[in-house]
Amino acid sequence: MNIYPPAPQVHGIFDPHTWTVTYVVYEKPGSACAIIDSVLDYDPKSGRTRRTSADKVIAFVRSQQLKVAWILETHAHADHLSAAHYLKAQLGGQIAIGEHITQIQSVFQGIFNLGDDFKGDGSQFDRLLQSDEVFPIGALSCKVLYAPGHTPACVAFQIGDAVFVGDTLFMPDVGTARCDFPGGNAQALFASVQKILSLPGDKSLFMCHDYPPDNARPVAFESTVRAQREHNVHVHEGISEAQFVAMRTQRDATLEMPVLILPAIQFNIRAGDMPPLESNGVRYFKIPINAL
Repeated sequence: MNIYPPAPQVHGIFDPHTWTVTYVVYEKPGSACAIIDSVLDYDPKSGRTRRTSADKVIAFVRSQQLKVAWILETHAHADHLSAAHYLKAQLGGQIAIGEHITQIQSVFQGIFNLGDDFKGDGSQFDRLLQSDEVFPIGALSCKVLYAPGHTPACVAFQIGDAVFVGDTLFMPDVGTARCDFPGGNAQALFASVQKILSLPGDKSLFMCHDYPPDNARPVAFESTVRAQREHNVHVHEGISEAQFVAMRTQRDATLEMPVLILPAIQFNIRAGDMPPLESNGVRYFKIPINAL
């Protein structure tokens, strides 16, 4: 009898337009699976959505005869729209995110003046996940790691020896995520990174994005705890919290807002669902002036 839990298989699908990686995590062909951090294509010039990236996920799931148990979000992304709602309609599964999403909804309900019709209780999602909660993906087991800093609602997902870190970490030569969005906090991000880097050195870490510096290398999105400890340009061993906070604060002050932050946030706090139809039969994203 095999007393060891099964190891997850991880299939990453890279979206070159948003530099985002969507993961399909499963035990074997025909098993249950989870989809992590999906992408719905959006053209900000025309306001049109496409399903090219999401359809690649669907094609892979069907090619492996997988049964979608979960559609997981590490946070409410500011750089791409989530395809969670579309994927659920096509493949089933429960849409889940960390329970602190309600903090994000509260902040942006005010920024976008969404009114009383928008519920800020997380009910747009099928499941709100608590810190350290463990839930099954078929024979696999997933643990929720609360990892605030980039946003106050970020989580990572530990599935066997694989940890899906969202925007907490990037590849070692890229560093860490910004902390200047509403509710972001560099001290909290430093603590979250230390939590992840306290795991055994051979644990595999899977990034949500990759931005190869100066295009000097191919896109990559898998690292290890040990590699991050030794080589991460922002938080390698020996970097103190004070040093990290000073670096992150100075760096964030130079960064522009992501191109898609305004449509993405108001879409993603709805679990990837569209804004409601207005009286003319059209849906609208709001663009607040001088608010961010």
